[in-house]
Amino acid sequence: MKISELARRTGVSVHRLRRYEDAGLIHAERQPSGYREFGERAVREVVFLSMGRDLGFSLQDLGDAVPRYRAGTLTFEQMIEAMQVRIAEVDALVAEQRALRKKLVSHIAWLQQRQREADKHRLAPKGGWVRPRKDRP
Repeated sequence: MKISELARRTGVSVHRLRRYEDAGLIHAERQPSGYREFGERAVREVVFLSMGRDLGFSLQDLGDAVPRYRAGTLTFEQMIEAMQVRIAEVDALVAEQRALRKKLVSHIAWLQQRQREADKHRLAPKGGWVRPRKDRP
């Protein structure tokens, strides 16, 4: 099948398929006309790669797994373990982002306090702070 047919059947763009091929993740035979010709197994491989990318795995990670996937030796346990490692990576990123958010909120509070202090100084008359009138508490 041509690359456009592979793209239609897998929902993966032609551009991305070319990147997968350039990275050695999928293979096509070249016809005399120069067109790529993909076999049926390319559909399964592209779906595997696309799902892996959607889960945040790098092309290098997937490149390491593809030979075992093709050979039928990639086990469910290995896939689950890889996903658990990926979850730990995501959890670390989430914790990092939460810490950054906390720091940003703290800085906003500090700046708002500084702004309030600056506003008080600007509103005070030149003679100093306004003292409360004796008829007010």
